Amino acid sequence: MAEIDHFEYGWITPALSYALSVLGSALGLISAGRIRTATSPGQRAWWGILAAWAIGGTAIWTMHFMAMLGFAVEGTRIRYDVPLTVGSALIAVITVGIGLAVVGTGRFSAARLLAGGLFTGAGVAAMHYTGMAAMRLNGRIDYDTTRVVLSIVIAVVAATVALWLAVTVRRGLAIVGAALLMAVAVNGMHYTGMSAMSVHSHAGQGDMSGAGVSTLLVPIVLAVVFGVVGLVYALLAAPTDDDRAAAAYLGTLREPRPSQAPPVPAADPVGLRARSTLGRPGTPFPSRRDHPPR
Repeated sequence: MAEIDHFEYGWITPALSYALSVLGSALGLISAGRIRTATSPGQRAWWGILAAWAIGGTAIWTMHFMAMLGFAVEGTRIRYDVPLTVGSALIAVITVGIGLAVVGTGRFSAARLLAGGLFTGAGVAAMHYTGMAAMRLNGRIDYDTTRVVLSIVIAVVAATVALWLAVTVRRGLAIVGAALLMAVAVNGMHYTGMSAMSVHSHAGQGDMSGAGVSTLLVPIVLAVVFGVVGLVYALLAAPTDDDRAAAAYLGTLREPRPSQAPPVPAADPVGLRARSTLGRPGTPFPSRRDHPPR
């Protein structure tokens, strides 16, 4: 049995993976909060996609790959099957998106939360073990059943808690605390699953197919950077509740006021205006003889 090292570079890889989980969880919780305040189905779908990318793509999948940078097996190099690696990322994003849709549509209930958490947790576990199946090395990989089951249970619990936080957490320190908690659960699931693995090495079989870690690292880092920048920009550009309230208030100020009624003529109790014909068209001007001399 070959010796396995999960921390080849010391504390750097677990620290970076935890930081990515916190960042992705925080952005995902903020995006999920915008789903509740969206005013149209299109806006709700947009924020749901961003939340799924932040949580599934950054907090879960990118954390997984960053942690794998510190994974080494004695006596063999490690390469990765690119299609399976990409497939594991899609599994994470899609299952988180479906879980958010299950919990976030309709009236929130415990049944919806459990169903969404079970589906999403199973998807997170599938992402992890699909990513592990993408590894190519000179050896046979075995798993301890008990620890695999434990990692799946952790994934389901973590996903359920994450979905509940996405629906209930609003803003401020609550989002920070929730992100820290979610990152602990995601990293705990990963390293529990990794501890279930053992490698039985055999003689080298020449060059292995697949991409090396350094080859995959550049596109993954670029995807993370552009994804995070895009999420932050979308969050900053979107109007907040205060912005909408201010816009509604300004709209009321700009509404046209009702036109004023024509002025009511002054009272004419003795009917002088009705009797007077002076100056009216067709009325002859009075001559001096119409008035007797005084």
